[in-house]
Amino acid sequence: MSVTDFETLGAFYLGKRYDIPSRTRSNDLVLYDAKDLTTHAVIIGMTGSGKTGLGVGLIEEALIDKVPVIAVDPKGDLGNLALRFPSLVTNDFRPWVDPQQATNAGMSADQFAEQQASLWKNGLEGWQQDGARIQRYRDAADITIYTPGSTAGRPLSLLKAFDAPPAAVRDDAETLQERVSATATSLLALLGIDADPLSSREHILLSNLLHHAWQEGQSLDLAALIGGIQNPPFSTVGVMPLDTVFPPKDRMALAMQLNNLLASPGFNTWMQGEALDTASLLYEPSGKPRGSVISIAHLNDAERMFFMTLLLADIIAWVRTQPGTGSLRAILYIDELFGYMPPVANPPSKVLLLTLLKQARAYGLGVVLATQNPVDLDYRGLSNTGTWFIGRLQTERDKMRVMEGLEGVSGGQPFDKAAMEQTIAGLGKRVFLLHSVHEPAPVTFETRWTLSYLAGPMTRDQIRSVTAQSHAQPTFAAGSGSSAPLAATSISSTGGSLGALNAAATRVPVLPHEIAQFYLPPLQQHRGPLQYHPVVLGLADVSFANVKLGVTEQRRVSLLAPVEDGPIALEWDSAERVEIEPSLLEKSPREGAAFGAVPTAATTVKNYAVWTKTLQKWIVTNEQVTLFRSAAFKTTSSPSESEAQFRIRLQVLSHEARDAKIEVLRGKYATKLAAMQDKLRRAEQTVQRESQQASQAKMDTAISVGGAILGAIFGRGKVGVGTLGKVATATRGAGRAAQQAGDVSRAQESLEALQQQQAELEAKLQVEVDALGATYDAQQESLETVLVKAKSSDVLVQLCGLLWVPYVKDANGMVTAAWR
Repeated sequence: MSVTDFETLGAFYLGKRYDIPSRTRSNDLVLYDAKDLTTHAVIIGMTGSGKTGLGVGLIEEALIDKVPVIAVDPKGDLGNLALRFPSLVTNDFRPWVDPQQATNAGMSADQFAEQQASLWKNGLEGWQQDGARIQRYRDAADITIYTPGSTAGRPLSLLKAFDAPPAAVRDDAETLQERVSATATSLLALLGIDADPLSSREHILLSNLLHHAWQEGQSLDLAALIGGIQNPPFSTVGVMPLDTVFPPKDRMALAMQLNNLLASPGFNTWMQGEALDTASLLYEPSGKPRGSVISIAHLNDAERMFFMTLLLADIIAWVRTQPGTGSLRAILYIDELFGYMPPVANPPSKVLLLTLLKQARAYGLGVVLATQNPVDLDYRGLSNTGTWFIGRLQTERDKMRVMEGLEGVSGGQPFDKAAMEQTIAGLGKRVFLLHSVHEPAPVTFETRWTLSYLAGPMTRDQIRSVTAQSHAQPTFAAGSGSSAPLAATSISSTGGSLGALNAAATRVPVLPHEIAQFYLPPLQQHRGPLQYHPVVLGLADVSFANVKLGVTEQRRVSLLAPVEDGPIALEWDSAERVEIEPSLLEKSPREGAAFGAVPTAATTVKNYAVWTKTLQKWIVTNEQVTLFRSAAFKTTSSPSESEAQFRIRLQVLSHEARDAKIEVLRGKYATKLAAMQDKLRRAEQTVQRESQQASQAKMDTAISVGGAILGAIFGRGKVGVGTLGKVATATRGAGRAAQQAGDVSRAQESLEALQQQQAELEAKLQVEVDALGATYDAQQESLETVLVKAKSSDVLVQLCGLLWVPYVKDANGMVTAAWR
């Protein structure tokens, strides 16, 4: 079978079997079941063992299979995943050639680029790959290089890092506490404070602030955290007064440290770019899988730990929001584990990694950990790792630790320590031992040629070049459901004008008491005096129901509509959709605020009754639940799913369906193939035995005849009766040799017949494999749109009244919204 035959079967093509004693590579492909990666994997090998090549190949296979990957890159090697040249021409390789390497090879840069292009083309052909497979890899997923704390690649903003985790995390006390503790520890580490969670007052204070806010579903930012340190929303810690445990003067010193960090020019880059969001790292806004390489090579140790902790915490939060699956949904790949899960110390990353290794399997997240320092791994933590890739090791101590780990994950199965030690000792470059709990025996293989050009660690300029060639615009979480901040640069969209605010009165306009008035709360951090401007708030609850489609949706619609004095005072088509919690609306203005003029139409009581009716009609006409239908899976999206989220779910469903079909095929053919293998093994043994017997008989005959003739020639006398008897015996031996040769021929014919039967069985299996069809691509399916509308009786207008919206004017006269 070719490699492409297995790309429909969820099998990762890692390489070919390798025989260590003979130092030869066979043509037998090593195909790793993608589903097995849900039990996680670890790659161990010294520098130069080919560990990076194996990791790159694994990631390539995952992306080809439409499985998204987050790859943490502390050395700069994984950015090579973006170097994909299906044409395999010299000009593609030329920008990535190291001039020093070319000089060392005695070539010009152009000559060296030509050599590399030829090397890659020939290398791929030697592993049954070509430019078409590279193109398939490019089409399957985009590669994006992120650089937190740097603008070389796409920067990652940490503004979201202190957002309240989803309800699934908040409802789990242990998980919430893990995230709180890890976030506090990493932030203090960035400040240079080595804080013990049980004894450090800084850690206790930050943990309480985070826990207090997150438990209420409230998000924080660093500014709010600084304010909380100065004036915490609680007065006691445990049973003791807060000021006794942590005096205000000392809290101010901690707040100053955090403020200095926030104010430093270098920290500004941590606030730029896309929000750190796992969904965005794994998927494009359309739902297409993504390969996200997060380069942290430029960060110091404290910054790396800070970022890794926030990333792992966000991944755990994302995992908890996913439905369970037995198929591989996504991969987290960490290229160098050193320092993140040590055997003795307990950095904040260790607790989070252990949580992922224990729990992520149920949600389809595969964790792959790579390291060149086996002695720095907590092997007890890796007891949940089902697959080990062992490469060449540097010291006897490393080998001992690896043997200890392998024996620990053997699960009580027979473990031949001596044979394993001998195998590991014979591993060479690009040769790995695959030990999996899903396979009956370990496999030794040589890694395949990578589709990506391995140019070596990328410089910042090279990362900048790759990023410039990729998508120019930042992307956001697919279907995250979070609303963007409302327009804040102009008030014209909500009626009135900038001039109206400039001429605002300081007294609340007097309106009829029948008109309900409310005040939108301003942002806590607004600067400058408030100026309120009037709009009409329409708020309605809508029910959507469709038994056939399984829709029972309740939705609240909140609209802010501008009011003008004219023939048509208010149009709901011009309204702005917002998310407002009525219980948070204030009934009186903030002290010292100014007010804009109220249009005459907004002071007329009967208008609000008219606007209430038109709002109901507008909702019936315009408000709807949009569903998406997949013909391939005969399933419909849920009301809460965006198109992108539905496509992501379809891709997971396709993997689950494919895995189920594979299991059926395995069950159907396992017995037949096993029986055929047993027959072939016995037939081969028969041929070998008959060949040995024929060879021995032939040799015996030759010796007997030769001895008789020699005896006759060099004997003491003439050829006598005894000598003739020996010749006769030797002649009969020749007959037996001929008979043995016939036995060999018949045994060989039986073996060939069985081999033909095996080929027919494999051909039959291939027909059924082909019947599975091409790999499903959720991005390519044309989805049907299904609309569910509400009836008039399903729309209940809860409120139609005047809402005062706060704005502020800065020193330059710019008016901006003071609300979100």
